[in-house]
Amino acid sequence: MDFKIVENSLFARVARMVLKSSNVAMVLGNKIHLSGVNGETFLKHEQWVAHELCHIRQFKEHGYARFLWLYLLESMRKGYYQNKYEVEAREAALNYKRLHLNKKGLASDPFKPAVVPVPADKNHNGDISRNTQ
Repeated sequence: MDFKIVENSLFARVARMVLKSSNVAMVLGNKIHLSGVNGETFLKHEQWVAHELCHIRQFKEHGYARFLWLYLLESMRKGYYQNKYEVEAREAALNYKRLHLNKKGLASDPFKPAVVPVPADKNHNGDISRNTQ
């Protein structure tokens, strides 16, 4: 998948302030905007990359303006954490983790809920996530 990384992005910096997070990656089209993390460090976190690549695919599927609109509506209706596009991206990261574990020959229990430990990723208990659109 073709993408570009934008370090020290103003968009990501604003998202980082809104989310009160130490680092943020956010996608606009095929660009992954970063704040609080550099590209080299980001790329080492394969699950985080998988999450953002899912958002790039969502942009391609729906079109740039339409996806932004759909994402905004979904966030207003359900909030950031329950936004179906974020849920799908978290699932993409989880699937990457399961695939990676299976390739190493490690057992992966598909019925056990898994937590994807990515930088500053937190949950629906009022914690902050590092990704926004």
